[in-house]
Amino acid sequence: MASKGQKFKKYGNEEKKEIINKLIDGISSYFLAEEYGIPSRTIQTWKRKFVNHPELFPNAGQGSGRPKERELTKEDYKERYEILKKYQAFLKAQRKRK
Repeated sequence: MASKGQKFKKYGNEEKKEIINKLIDGISSYFLAEEYGIPSRTIQTWKRKFVNHPELFPNAGQGSGRPKERELTKEDYKERYEILKKYQAFLKAQRKRK
């Protein structure tokens, strides 16, 4: 678990590609972790992302998760509003049952 104020190192796409190419060539992630000073789980995560989405690999790990508020469109807000309306109706129906 990260502690307050902890800094994380970011790795460039070229460095990631170099490591993944070595990994694909048969060098173990544990050996590469020792060589580059990167946790082996991080290297395994990069490989998984590369195997599943090679076209997205240069930006792997960026842009995942929930979209930032500034990236939401009007349609996104409308969809969220509809979901909230349905949920409120569901809760109201649940309260009436009791």
